[in-house]
Amino acid sequence: MNTRSVPLKEKNIIFIGFMGVGKTSIGKAVAKKLYRDFLDVDQVIEEEYGMPVPEIFNKLGEKTFREKEKEVIINLCQKKKLHILSLGGGSFLQEEIKKACLEHCIVIHLDLSWDSWKERINLIIDSRPVLKGKSMEDMEELFNKRKAIYADHHSSVLTDSQEIEEVADYIVNSLKWAWELNEPQ
Repeated sequence: MNTRSVPLKEKNIIFIGFMGVGKTSIGKAVAKKLYRDFLDVDQVIEEEYGMPVPEIFNKLGEKTFREKEKEVIINLCQKKKLHILSLGGGSFLQEEIKKACLEHCIVIHLDLSWDSWKERINLIIDSRPVLKGKSMEDMEELFNKRKAIYADHHSSVLTDSQEIEEVADYIVNSLKWAWELNEPQ
């Protein structure tokens, strides 16, 4: 039986974090620098259903969305093709997703302070069904509650006051250093 683990360099890279933290923007920049394909899991699901996530929530329900999300993510985690994946903010609420990601991929948590996130609210509120009808206090409570689900990761990067390219360069340099350090002998 072959028990050799997959070298770090050959693992998919997954970005997790609260909605609007920059997983897609930073993920695309990292993918370009590492010559990998980028996939936003929400977009994969939207393409499959032929409708945007808010419409999936409204017409089919959150349960249907979460089941499809689990199927798509676990499938992508186990593929040998090198991807950079951006997960929806609520993905890690599902233990099976969290377990598959941590076991098969490199999971990078993108962190952002509440004050910095509040500055982005107008850019994201219309596309996030989970925020619909919520007060600022409700959103802060959700923000703080979700922090606990992002605690399981391989690396975390605070993105406050940083540009996309700065964060992407830091992540790429960190990954290359880790790959070199863990290169099979």
